[in-house]
Amino acid sequence: MHLAGILDPAFESEKRYEARTMLRESTQPASSVQLQITRQSVQQQMSAGGQVHSTLPALSRGSSLSDAIQVETAMQITSRDSAQLLRHKTGASGGFSPLGSTQGLKRKSSALLSGQFRTPTLPASMAGRNNSASCGQQSQLTYHHSSRGSQPVVHQMSHGAFRAVVSSDHHQNGISKPVLNYPSNMSPRVVVNHNSYQTHDNESRKRAVRDWGNRPLAEVDPDLWKIMEKEKSRQWKGIELVASENFTSLAVFEALGSHLTNKYSEGLPGSRYYKGNEYIDQIESLCISRALAAFHLDNERWGVNVQPYSCSSANFAVYTALLQPNDRIMGLDVLSGGHVSHGYHTQSGKKIPAASIYFQTLPFKVHPETGLIDYDKVEEIALLYRPKILICGGSSYPREWNYSRFRQVADKIGAVLMCDMAHISGLVAAQECLSPFDYCDVVTTTTHKSLRGPRGGMIFFRKGLKSASRPADGQYNFEKEINIAVHPTLQGGPHNNHIAALAAALKQAASAEYKAYIQQVIKNAQSLAEGLKRRGCKLVTDGTDNHLMLWDLRPFAIPSSLFEEVCEACHITVNKSAVYGDSSSFQPGGVRIGTPAMTSRGCNEGDFDIIADLLHRAVQITTALHKENPKQQRNLGSNSDVQALRAKVEEFATAFEMPGFDVPC
Repeated sequence: MHLAGILDPAFESEKRYEARTMLRESTQPASSVQLQITRQSVQQQMSAGGQVHSTLPALSRGSSLSDAIQVETAMQITSRDSAQLLRHKTGASGGFSPLGSTQGLKRKSSALLSGQFRTPTLPASMAGRNNSASCGQQSQLTYHHSSRGSQPVVHQMSHGAFRAVVSSDHHQNGISKPVLNYPSNMSPRVVVNHNSYQTHDNESRKRAVRDWGNRPLAEVDPDLWKIMEKEKSRQWKGIELVASENFTSLAVFEALGSHLTNKYSEGLPGSRYYKGNEYIDQIESLCISRALAAFHLDNERWGVNVQPYSCSSANFAVYTALLQPNDRIMGLDVLSGGHVSHGYHTQSGKKIPAASIYFQTLPFKVHPETGLIDYDKVEEIALLYRPKILICGGSSYPREWNYSRFRQVADKIGAVLMCDMAHISGLVAAQECLSPFDYCDVVTTTTHKSLRGPRGGMIFFRKGLKSASRPADGQYNFEKEINIAVHPTLQGGPHNNHIAALAAALKQAASAEYKAYIQQVIKNAQSLAEGLKRRGCKLVTDGTDNHLMLWDLRPFAIPSSLFEEVCEACHITVNKSAVYGDSSSFQPGGVRIGTPAMTSRGCNEGDFDIIADLLHRAVQITTALHKENPKQQRNLGSNSDVQALRAKVEEFATAFEMPGFDVPC
């Protein structure tokens, strides 16, 4: 042990005198030994000018705290008549026991009272350390007082131990004050705060922090942990076909569940409202650069905000940035496959999303017979309605979008063309579908669907000159307004853990492996669509160009909500969805099915043909249950057909790998 401490005897109050020696180990937390002397007992011997001499332990390099306690410790009081009262104690406790006749005490005055001299016991956190002398040689520092002044006598002084020289000029209340004199090869280290936090209580406080902060969830909250483990099992044993869901990677999980959650970072890189964001700035800047690279964008022509909490909040941030209250928005109708955040009114006129509450929204619809977008009709409505923002993109449209045609319409009415590519962003990044960036002014997306990242959103916006050939047209002014709309208008601090996880996902999305994954997603969707059609099922638009399809259940005369429940009981997850011709999104006539999640688990075209057969069997079970009693509540778990199908589903699903976490063998 390397000792570089400070000995500072002084009366700190009217009744106490404290002499403290701070021991600092080069490889262990600092420790100290504190000798406390009750002044009142000393004053009984000092009333006529007596002096106090102490013999305290000094440690050599390599010594442990227990060595300091093992050395001989002595306290000597010289009374006015030169009586020497000396009490020796050797032992691990370092304390003074009652005086006895065999303890070498010379006295001509009153005896010392038992317990007048005490040293503190070791804190519990330091119990059990090696007490052997092999930890290092021990040196002893003795103070003697004489008519010539105080002089130290040092026994076995070794490198690393301190020396003290006591001058007769340094007294306080008649007690000598030692002055430090360090060896020439040891720099002085000043320790000012000798409180109990540093000496006696430090390890216990560290342990208290570890007890609440470093315990696993299974130990802290076993009830929650058990539920989460059940969800993990559900994901592994089931067939996940919700088009908006996916399975992300362990790398994304690690970033999400990281220390980045601790930091508050309101603002943008280089312009924060809080300090301590040097590395957060680097993370967000890296995420921004990777977002632009993943979608093959020139950073001179495009910018991106990666802070939105979701695509819905990203969409509303765009409206807030570029519109005034009651300005007009136009997008695909929810019952035709659009998203509710683009605007929606119920049949009774109730406005559902904030977009319809704070702005005026008018939808366009798909063709009632083909289920495809009628672009001529879109242009007709737009010329009459003249929205400020024209939106392309939806949540349940299985075909390609004609962005060029939308651009023509937007230019005719002077509207901002915005694309919500939340569902197809992975396909866009992999360049396996048409890109909205070739035509649109603003593009929004989620980050967790086909992009296979964490749950969040992004806003891409054009910047720079509107036309390189016509500088007089001016520059885009989206960047500042959109950034302000995200924060501070709509959001607080960004979720730094999400941004880091998104950066990891975007790096994966720029890889050749990810492109192959998206190609397989599309192949699997086409295989599933063909498999359903061969089994007599009707699909909206008769197929798909992307990762999803809409299955029209109306020919089976069954409610989509019942089919959804039967599938869940069989461990297949789908979601009911409106199809063209429906009058309500709360009682839709179809289901939406997607292939990204099971493709992430390794399924190929042949596997999805098996999934088509399992889905068809679920339709048969639903049809039989609905015919028996359409309105009766059913205990699906006890149905023998459901149990049989569930067993097949679990046998199929558990044969595949589960990304992100371990599963039972």
